[in-house]
Amino acid sequence: MSRLWSRYGIRTLAIALLAVGVAGGYYLGEDREAQQQGIDAQLAANVDRAELDYQRDRQAVYQAAIVRKRAAEHEAAVKAAEAAKAAAERARKAEAAAATRKKEREEAVKPYTGPIPASCNEYSGNRQIGCALLLDAGFGLDQMPCLDKLWTKESGWNVKAKNSSSGAYGIPQALPGDKMGPGWQNSAEVQIRWGLGYIKARYDTPCGAWSYFQAKGYY
Repeated sequence: MSRLWSRYGIRTLAIALLAVGVAGGYYLGEDREAQQQGIDAQLAANVDRAELDYQRDRQAVYQAAIVRKRAAEHEAAVKAAEAAKAAAERARKAEAAAATRKKEREEAVKPYTGPIPASCNEYSGNRQIGCALLLDAGFGLDQMPCLDKLWTKESGWNVKAKNSSSGAYGIPQALPGDKMGPGWQNSAEVQIRWGLGYIKARYDTPCGAWSYFQAKGYY
């Protein structure tokens, strides 16, 4: 009887242990599933955090780029403004210098009050050539006495007159002489045409050049 009970007890115990194992396995399975769900949730949270950090980093980089761009644009604008200001100042100084030169010329101009020749026939030689070219250049005959005085002082109307100090050459005393063009050494016409152009560009008229010469000692 005890032997029979022992077999029955052992069998019962085995069944109980089996039931406990199954139940334990069930609970263990539930625990693993819960753990897996926790791990998945943690991974998802980590991914979300990484994505958020990435977006923040991108936004920071973008903002930094905007700041650098605006700083560069500001610097370029400042440099452009400074350059414009410097250019305006240079232009102002150039205008002031031109105005000063013009004023000096105007102040130096003294109207010619001497006799006016009736025609170029009143002159001879290089002076007569000069008178004809004076009219050809658009000046009035009333400018010839001033031109005569000016170039008489400068060269005596001598095509080969040369200033030993400066090297100025010819009737109008050009410096250097070769800027008068081909024939500059011997041609009165070449020298006079150049001299009249120079006078017109700087003094408007021969009388303006003569007045300036009287005030400054040169023209």
